Amino acid sequence: MRTVQATIDIHTHYVPKGWPDLERETGGSGPWPWLRSDSEREAMLMLGSTEYRPLRAAAWAAEERLAAMDVDGVDVQVVSPTPLFFSYARETTEAMKVSRIFNDLALEVCAPAPQRLIPFCQVPLQDTDAACRELDRCLENGHVGVEIGNHVGDRDLDDEGIIAFLQHCADRNAAVFVHPWDMPSSPRLERWMARWLVGMPGETHLSILSLILGGGFDRLPPHLRLCFAHGGGSFPYWVGRMDNAWHQRPDLIATSEFPPSHYLNRFSVDSAVFNHASLRLLVDVMGSEHIMLGSDFPYPLGERPAGNLIRQAEFLTNEQQRQMLGGNAQQFLGIDSGVTMLAEKKAAS
Repeated sequence: MRTVQATIDIHTHYVPKGWPDLERETGGSGPWPWLRSDSEREAMLMLGSTEYRPLRAAAWAAEERLAAMDVDGVDVQVVSPTPLFFSYARETTEAMKVSRIFNDLALEVCAPAPQRLIPFCQVPLQDTDAACRELDRCLENGHVGVEIGNHVGDRDLDDEGIIAFLQHCADRNAAVFVHPWDMPSSPRLERWMARWLVGMPGETHLSILSLILGGGFDRLPPHLRLCFAHGGGSFPYWVGRMDNAWHQRPDLIATSEFPPSHYLNRFSVDSAVFNHASLRLLVDVMGSEHIMLGSDFPYPLGERPAGNLIRQAEFLTNEQQRQMLGGNAQQFLGIDSGVTMLAEKKAAS
């Protein structure tokens, strides 16, 4: 029988239908995230008294999520935390309690369809030992990988503690998805969602650059499975500028063993770039073997139907589409026969 390629979306988020009062659970003062239920199918994610993001039932209800996946032709989703829950600025004990609460709830969100919904955990990244302990607990409980923010305060990904955590991920063979968060704020960035439209791409760019120029990739093993959200932000567009700077100002910039373009095979990016010109550049820079379908489901800035950008890209070969829609993700996640069998079963039905 012909093998059917599973379509895998590696960038989606969840918000549980509810959770315990975090101020009471942690002992830390607010503001804390909480969920205001506006109807059976609608809610508002709150941060203290501030409305943060409107939500619909697909954020927490597996049946809604699976129905949307079927419409979009997606077989499997990686289901990751919403970055608002990271709590990196909190005391370690508080952040650990928050991580445990949401990680356990993520398993409940994914439990109705374990072959199709793959949970990623969060960790208290501000404390290396605590982060490693929580990752180990989650891997034992059924999480497949971890989503981390792109920085912890002023500590970038080349920070010794974060490098130690990434080394632990490599040792445990856990996939790592890096999502921008905690973007800079100023009056200029508060208009037009500029923190998301400008700040997020810049944050991801800086975090990849820190792993290069800060010597992170020189210290980490090549088998670490690392993926950056939103097509790697603005990084792929500016690789030539960074290489030029590495050669022209080695006194300031040549702090890595090799120029930036040398490290492009050390990480992957998702496909959430939304037009074909951007996707073509991403393929030219990163190579199709380092790009995976990512939709940012269920949020309004995500791609729907998920994967259509790749499916409708006439400049891609069939093999490149196969890689980007699922083949690369199977390797990234370390899964194989289960999702292939699922796709074949769906194709036969």
